[in-house]
Amino acid sequence: MPKRILEGLVVSDKGDKTVVVKVERTVLHPVLKKTVRVSKRYHAHDEANSYKTGENIRIIECAPKSKLKTWEVLPREAN
Repeated sequence: MPKRILEGLVVSDKGDKTVVVKVERTVLHPVLKKTVRVSKRYHAHDEANSYKTGENIRIIECAPKSKLKTWEVLPREAN
């Protein structure tokens, strides 16, 4: 099964080798039939601590690195 790749905004870089990325997507509301923005936060592994709050980055699924981290940051040249 291919690994998923998501794009989002870094909302926190306070953890060591960890960034929190907010990914937004649009879904159709089941009752109102209106497009609604839904966001989710993912903890991603950033080995070099190179990403800062406010940057748009891409993350890819990986094997679990800790209790919360199952995503890795794609390197800038791969973006």
